[in-house]
Amino acid sequence: MEVKYWNKEIETIEREKLEDLQFERLKKTVTQALKTDFYRKRLPEFGINSAEDLSSLEDLRRLPFTTKNDLRDAYPYGMMAVDRSEVVRMHASSGTTGTPTVIYLTADDLARSTDITTRSIVATGGGREDVFQNMMTYGLFTGGIVLHYGAEALGMMVIPASSGNTARQFKMMKDFSTSIIHATPSYMLYLHSRMEEFGIKPEDLNVKKAFVGAEPHSEDVRKKIERLWGIDVYNSYGLSEMNGPGLAFECVYKDCMHVWEDAYIMEIVDPDTLEPVPDGEFGELVLTILQRDAMPLLRYRTRDLTRIIPGACACGRTHRRLARMKGRTDDMLIINGINVFPSQIEEVIMRMPEVGTNYLIVVQKNGPLDRLIVKTEITPEILTDDTRDLYALKKKIAENLKASISLNPVVELHEHGVLPVSEGKAKRVVDER
Repeated sequence: MEVKYWNKEIETIEREKLEDLQFERLKKTVTQALKTDFYRKRLPEFGINSAEDLSSLEDLRRLPFTTKNDLRDAYPYGMMAVDRSEVVRMHASSGTTGTPTVIYLTADDLARSTDITTRSIVATGGGREDVFQNMMTYGLFTGGIVLHYGAEALGMMVIPASSGNTARQFKMMKDFSTSIIHATPSYMLYLHSRMEEFGIKPEDLNVKKAFVGAEPHSEDVRKKIERLWGIDVYNSYGLSEMNGPGLAFECVYKDCMHVWEDAYIMEIVDPDTLEPVPDGEFGELVLTILQRDAMPLLRYRTRDLTRIIPGACACGRTHRRLARMKGRTDDMLIINGINVFPSQIEEVIMRMPEVGTNYLIVVQKNGPLDRLIVKTEITPEILTDDTRDLYALKKKIAENLKASISLNPVVELHEHGVLPVSEGKAKRVVDER
């Protein structure tokens, strides 16, 4: 398998040198953080008055955690470390609680973020000969424009399609021989479900790869997209607070996601005790960004649950890898006293060939207890006049789910197109309690 590098020297740097670089950049980041209203007050409370108070990379643990609520409390400029005239870009979260979280970038920050994203694309085997159709939403959301910049820096022809307008997406794929797609996994499945309607088959297109992200998805969803489209699908991870996509990306071996550790320090902690857990064990991902002047963030609690993959990757990169996100600490459902992650349900149903590409999880109160309803679309082949087949499938799904989550769900089967679809991030859970 051919391995390509964007910056081989830094991507294959020796671990000791990489950690020295991290410490050097951490001290610069702390110096920059002390220029913000927020950290100027917070860091001295933990005995950090200057970067000289840090003697090694291990002193990272002396620094306080930063949370999304801290960002909201500091809105709009409490986290800004430079004069506003130096900022060339801002992004913001959707702000579902009323106050969004915002990030700021200088021109240098933007250049470094773009370089990291280009590195990620090259790691998948992408090159300037590719045509890149970006189906992520543009605007305040980082997912679209950040990868757009990385692809352009590589020299790709970029189609800024954004999300939606399925007919136009297919037309552009055909007319311009799109070879790489960037989209949410749910939208990839949705597009495939519309192909027959538009008289298109995957083999009619030139698509070779897809980068999927922006929403949690299981390995079974990845395999389903690969099987339906006949392409390679690469998992990625990012969050707006850390400049968006490109933070972690799979390489051509698709064996978990490399975190670019010259730009980020990652920790995995127990979400309850906040103590570090050993490599290989699941916990909450905590990130420190090392190359952002406008808005440094120290030990940011992502709420995402994952683990560090021990050992080296066959691609030769020395930057460690993260496993696929298991879920988020705030996404976990407690149903009749049992902890359930939506990803557990997805893994079960997407493994079954009879199940279609869309599903919905509904939780309701049923007297003193909770009731879990799993609604899923099924493939047309299963829709027969023999109700025994449908009953048998419902029973099979329920049994498989019970074996995985220790709960007896109510299973509803629906024809294709009945459940609501989203052309952006999919809404998979409705909690009506």
